This record gives sequence, structure tokens and C-alpha cells, in this order.
Amino acid sequence: MQEYRMLSTSGILGYGYAEESLKIGMSWDPHVIGCDGGSTDPGPYYLGAGKSFCSRLSVKRDLRLMLQAATAAGIPCIVGTAGGAGGEPHLQDTAALVREIAKEDNLSFKMALIHSEQGADDLISWIDAGLTKPLVKMAPLDADTARRAERVVGMMGPEPIAKALDGGAQVILTGRSSDPAQWAAPAIRAGMAPAPSWYAGKMLECGAEPSVPKEPDCIFLRVFDDHVICEPPNPIRRSTPLAVSNFALHENSSPIHHVEPGGLLDTSACTFTAVSDRAVKIDGMTWTPADQYTIKLEGVEKAGYRTITICGTRDPVLISQIDSYLETHREKVAMKAESFGVPRDDYRLIVRTYGRNGVMGPWEPVKETAAHELGFVIEVVGKTQDIADAVLAMARTSMLHADFAGRLCKEGNMAFPFSPSDIPMGPMYRFSVFHTVAVTDPCAMFPIEYEKVG
Repeated sequence: MQEYRMLSTSGILGYGYAEESLKIGMSWDPHVIGCDGGSTDPGPYYLGAGKSFCSRLSVKRDLRLMLQAATAAGIPCIVGTAGGAGGEPHLQDTAALVREIAKEDNLSFKMALIHSEQGADDLISWIDAGLTKPLVKMAPLDADTARRAERVVGMMGPEPIAKALDGGAQVILTGRSSDPAQWAAPAIRAGMAPAPSWYAGKMLECGAEPSVPKEPDCIFLRVFDDHVICEPPNPIRRSTPLAVSNFALHENSSPIHHVEPGGLLDTSACTFTAVSDRAVKIDGMTWTPADQYTIKLEGVEKAGYRTITICGTRDPVLISQIDSYLETHREKVAMKAESFGVPRDDYRLIVRTYGRNGVMGPWEPVKETAAHELGFVIEVVGKTQDIADAVLAMARTSMLHADFAGRLCKEGNMAFPFSPSDIPMGPMYRFSVFHTVAVTDPCAMFPIEYEKVG
């Protein structure tokens, strides 16, 4: 092929996009349509709980329009990291939505589900074989961590997706996948060079982000042998050299070296040229295959149970001594909890003070604030939900009624916007597996299941 065309509907399935953008994009004859379905950005809860961070209603709306467009045009529709985190519950929930839409709209197609959840026994065998390595500041992976994990997924590269296309699938739902891999797969499979195919994936993974004004919407990429052209279908948006080059820096430890399954995308020599007032040509990217193919592993374990409350004050006397007040508050809560039989090791109390350092905490460079009001998010993480609820209730009462020097109001110190004031949030998770595993077959960890839908 001299040119391969791909249409991404949005940065995340369920974020929404303009229906007119989809119509215009489809009029440009894409070879594939798709959308990234998830991310680790919302944190570990969704992977652990098996839930999506987008509503079923919004995902169904986005997915319905994509399936209608893909089946009408006879082109593949690919959703990466289905359901938000790519675990088995996420994949199955998205598949159920696809079947539901197909039944309601009388659509028919072959669908592939690419599974990415990994079992503890497999993890332990890789650990024993010395195939795993930690990322960032994680400790080496061990068997106990593997067994404690609530859910672990592998981040697939393009090979399983290309295999599903080879198998005749028109609709492909993947478990956890590298964000650009779902786009690199069909382009490379069509004969395009890896470097521009991977670069196109970097642009497509977040929808209209490489354009202005930024908002969830569609983006269209044309892939050539040595360059790509990026353009938003929506006439109110423009891709500019600044918007595209700025977006190319996102979500990477290096602004120019992007490590992906199977290799390295190097953008250090890229140039960005406006080919119209709405489209940008990018060239100069290179792709270097890795000596060893590795798959990233993402896993979470339960860290306790969380309850929160939200309150605020505009008492100037209290605000002037808030540090000492919160220090005294913490100690009072601990003493009261111990009197109820809850030792300090059974919970953690966190108070975030918005208007002072609620966003950056101890990293906040502005040490003095002139705020006339402060907001507090009080959080307790306990070994059980009962412990979290009980300690939070003590913390809320102390925050509301504790005395302080110069106090004029003898009633409540805080205003609570909600009733009930205490909000149990259920299990809390933390990332416990952020590692790589060396593999010889990029598809072995990702079994593919085919079915006829409609």
C-alpha cells in the first residue's frame, strides 16, 4: 500500500465525540476505525474491582456509532484495553455490549476477544525462570506478590491484534494493550513501515488531542512509507505543528524515545510541517527492534478499605493555626480509636487540605496561604470496612467539635456539604506488579477467542 488510513473516534471509549466528525472521517475512506478503551491513569481501583471508569451508557453510545460505521463500510473496528483496564471482567462486559448493540441494530460480524489476564501460576513460573524485571522503583517480583495480586494483565503488542485480523475478525476487542499497538498492528500488517505506523499510533491513541481546540473527538491519520499526516475531521479543529509536536511528548519518561513491545520508536529527528491550515506532516521517526521482546505486566493488590468525608471552614482563627489543629486532631483520633480497641497499625488517617496544599502535599512550594476558607478531604484506610467507617466517624466528630486557642464559635467548626457525611468507598487497591517479562512468542500470553455475532 502507498497509503494506509486510520480513524480514531476519541481518546477513551465513552469520552464521547461529535457524530458529524465520525461522518466526515468515514467519508475519507479509512481502512480501520477504532478507539482506545482504557488506561492506568485513573489508578489501580478499576483493574482490581473489575469495573470501567466510563459509564455503560456513554460507552454504548460511542460503540454503537463505531459498529454501525464499520459494518456499513466493511472495515475492521478495534477497541484496545477494553472496559478501561483490560482485565477479564472488562473484556467480557464490553463484549456483552457489542452483542447487545448487534441485536438491537441487526448487525452481523465476526468478533475476536483477545484475553490478557495472567494467572499467578504463570507469573511464578516466569519469576522462577528469571524472566521478570521491575519497572520504575518497584522491587523484584516474587511469588508472594504474585499470589496476593487481585488481577494481573499483560500489555500486548501489535502481534495478537494482527493475528486476529488474519483470522478474519471484523470487530476486535482486546484486553490490556499498548495504546498505539492497536493502530500499529493493522498498518504494519498492510505493509507499512514500522516507524510511521507506530508514530501514527501515538497520535491516534488520544483522539483529537493533537489538535486545537482540545476536546474528546475524532482524529484521522494517513500513513506513508516515511511519514504520516495528521488531521481532525471536525472542521472546528486544526492540527498545527505546535499542537502535534506538543502532544508527541506526553506520557513518556523520555520526550523522544518511546519504548514499546518489540522495540523503540525514536522521534528525535522528527520534523513537523503544516501541509494545510488543518493538517500536519510528520517525518524523521525511526524504529529499532529490541534484542529481547518484553511484555509489561500490570497488577494490583488490595490495600485495605476506604471511607471519606468532605468538609470546610472559613473561621480565620482556625485557619491561622491549622497545622497545630490537624496535628492535635490526629492524636485525638488515635487515642479515641485505641479506646475502642482499634490500634494505630490497623488504619491510616489522611487529611488533604485544599486551599493550602491539597494538590501537592509536602511538595507544595508555597508555604504560607492567605486563603479565607479551606476545604478538607478526610480519608481513613482500614484493614476492614468496619474499621475504616469507625475511625472516620471519630475523625469527622473531632474535626467538627474540637476546641482550639481563641475559638469564638462554640458549635461546629466545619461545614459538611453532604448528608450522609461519611462515604464508604469499599476496597482500595495499589499497584503491586509493574514489571516486564521476556517472551519468545508475542502472542503466547494472549489467547484469541472468535465468535459470530448477529
